Amino acid sequence: MNTLSTKASRVATCWSFCDGMANLELLLQKCDSLIHIKKLQARLVTLGRFQSYPSITIKLLELCALPPVANLPYATTLFHYLQTPSTRHWNAVVRGLAQSLQPIQAISWYAAISRSPQHVDALTCSFALKACARALASSEAMQIHAQVVRFGFGGDVLLQTTLLDVYAKVGNLGFAQKVFDEMPKRDLACWNALVAGLAQGSRPSEALALFWRMNEDEGLKPNEVTVLGALSACSQLGALSGGERVHGFIVDAKLDTHVIVCNAVVDMYAKCGSVDRAYRVFESMNCGKNLITWNTMIMAFAIHGDCEKALELFQKMGRNGVRADAVSYLAVLCACNHGGLVDYGVKLFNSMAGGGMVPNVKHYGTVVDLLGRAGRLQEAYEIVKSMPMFPDVVLWQTLLGASKTYGNVEMAEMASRKLVELGSEGCGDFVLLSNVYAAHKRWDDVGRVREAMKRRDVKKVPGFGYIEVEGVIHKFLNGDQSHVNSCEIYSKLDEIKFRIKDYGYVAKTNHVLHDIGEEEKENALGYHCEKLAVAFGLISTSEGTPIQVIKNLRICDDCHVVMKLVSKVYNREIIVRDRARFHRFQDGFCSCRDYW
Repeated sequence: MNTLSTKASRVATCWSFCDGMANLELLLQKCDSLIHIKKLQARLVTLGRFQSYPSITIKLLELCALPPVANLPYATTLFHYLQTPSTRHWNAVVRGLAQSLQPIQAISWYAAISRSPQHVDALTCSFALKACARALASSEAMQIHAQVVRFGFGGDVLLQTTLLDVYAKVGNLGFAQKVFDEMPKRDLACWNALVAGLAQGSRPSEALALFWRMNEDEGLKPNEVTVLGALSACSQLGALSGGERVHGFIVDAKLDTHVIVCNAVVDMYAKCGSVDRAYRVFESMNCGKNLITWNTMIMAFAIHGDCEKALELFQKMGRNGVRADAVSYLAVLCACNHGGLVDYGVKLFNSMAGGGMVPNVKHYGTVVDLLGRAGRLQEAYEIVKSMPMFPDVVLWQTLLGASKTYGNVEMAEMASRKLVELGSEGCGDFVLLSNVYAAHKRWDDVGRVREAMKRRDVKKVPGFGYIEVEGVIHKFLNGDQSHVNSCEIYSKLDEIKFRIKDYGYVAKTNHVLHDIGEEEKENALGYHCEKLAVAFGLISTSEGTPIQVIKNLRICDDCHVVMKLVSKVYNREIIVRDRARFHRFQDGFCSCRDYW
């Protein structure tokens, strides 16, 4: 007799004495399927005792609403059969809905119990808040928070931790910080929630500071969840020394036994510009490697422009019996894209279907970018037309960018129209089209585009960059004069400009506004954030020290030329991470081979 038959037999023998609380609880322990639950409910109804044992019906609801059964339609039907459901009955359903694929329903049930004769308790609020976190329901979370205070649950540490987690996940970091500061007692969980929230909410410096405060000032030992938030913060900032320090803590605390932590370390080193360190961690992992490990390392090589190593690792992954997934193919396609391996990339893309892999919109976007960068715009457009899904905004932006690079006005106008149809209001879309017109000296069209930007109140995304010096992150905006060393920085820029002119440097002003003079155009280019950051790096670090800059936008043509020349004139390695990839400048050359 198999296990299932044996279990069914044991349950069947209980039906004959389904009477009395003890026997009912014994039977409940053996219920592990909807069939058993329905039989027990039927027995209770037959005996006229369904309403007599609230604790039993609560347990039935919990069994229905939660895994492994998790049949919420039946749970809600069962609930509505109850004549006077208690708060615990409500909680069972709210909890199940909060964990379901439609957590927003849990919030509706919470609102319903608030209007019922029963009163919500701390658990009801907790389950509803967890639903808010999953549904990213910010305003509803604030309303429930107000009720938490009104009902007198504010002293519940677990509930406060849940509130903190909700605010962190919905991006309301001000409220998250306020809840954290007002908590009379903090466990590890609340620190984790705030560190992760700050890291994910574009406040990485604060996340990193909180991580070290927790460890050094509060005497609390971060766990694997905490270090993931700290590593994410280092990755965003490009803070290599900070990342090394966090890695050292991980090793000392023996948290490198968790594969998810090691994967994050690999990713951190790659995003902080040290792909060699990333690979050393990858090779030395004693906790084993999973598919995410391989994908992370392949993508690391891809964004650093080392397509040969990325392809080699992709093949090695297959030889090691690890089956590639959609992310693996996306990573290796990115490698082909950055390395200019156009034909191989197209061949790989076409092979996906043969391997049982259905390309998604990101795969199509990458191959369109691959063809577009190579100037094969018509082929890229044919790929767009052949897509089985609707082309998204990013894909049309990719085609627009390629049209700008190769000066294809007709393709640029078509892509621009598609973006307007899709409701895109991105500043970059207008700027790219304007630049296409400017390159062809079609100044009337440039003016028309800029008028459209004013009419639609399109805001330009400000360019900014980070540089880490002696563990301190310095941020620069384009034309920034707020830094304490601003005078020295601008003086160094003047020196740079003077020295690189001896190597034939001429500012690339062809895409700057046409209605200002040539000198003003050079000044507009000369004070881009990455130039300011590199100048600061030159005056604040010793000779021979690599300079690394993180930039939020794509590096412009002029800055790319300047970085190559600075690396040669000052004998410095300069690493710039823009929004798409790394550029490593050495002795007048870039790792991208001027293909980006």
